[in-house]
Amino acid sequence: MSPAPGAAPAVAFIPNVASTRHYIGAWAVLSVLQYFLAEAVVAMAWAGPRPYDLRTGYISDLGALRCGIYLGRDVCSPLNWLMNASFVVQGLGLLVGAILLTSGLLRVAARPGTRVDWSRRKPWLAAAAVRLLTGAAGVGTVVVGLVPEDAGSPWHYAGAVMYFAAGGAALVVLGILWLRKTGMAWFLLVCGGVSLAALTTGGLTHMRVPEPGTLERLMGYPVTVGMAAAGLVIAQRVHRHRKQRREAVASARATAG
Repeated sequence: MSPAPGAAPAVAFIPNVASTRHYIGAWAVLSVLQYFLAEAVVAMAWAGPRPYDLRTGYISDLGALRCGIYLGRDVCSPLNWLMNASFVVQGLGLLVGAILLTSGLLRVAARPGTRVDWSRRKPWLAAAAVRLLTGAAGVGTVVVGLVPEDAGSPWHYAGAVMYFAAGGAALVVLGILWLRKTGMAWFLLVCGGVSLAALTTGGLTHMRVPEPGTLERLMGYPVTVGMAAAGLVIAQRVHRHRKQRREAVASARATAG
């Protein structure tokens, strides 16, 4: 990270947007989109007495290890290993992003040349909270993949709630932090708000709704899409700045030659 001109490094600095660390972190977060492909493939391979219905079937049913009746539902997912692997990969992507994407980068929404003022504590705390919540969401979905719903452990449901709650909260905080920095901020706010509202509805109704699958997907899909959108913004800006740096170096070498 290079210090801002005319400012003490301890007070303000300009995040190195073009770093490889940030580029890898952005793509790690963006990789969560693989979940949708995995879910579609696993759902098509469903072998229950009736076709899998996204509106009434729980997401975790796709990762159930055994065929039979589970909590009154007929479940049979031959590709359960693929669904569970997808959960783990999704969680690891969020964890890697939470580790590699620095608070300074998140504060400026990956805008090159933007100064970070350390005296402003609220944006710093918000960026740190985004990283912490994103990491928690990643841990939650890793647990979901490692402990399927019919494994006889409460950790599966704890992991799912952690993903929905922490992921939704991370998007809301990031959306607020990115206001006036990118139009994507409003999309993140909507995604986070929808997820948290659906989670609250599920908790109040104990999921006793006509379409529990739809309600659960309103908890999870916005988190996945919102995280991917944030990763896309960062990846695009980091890629653009890296390209500009390479062109500047090439131009300087050509001039010197």
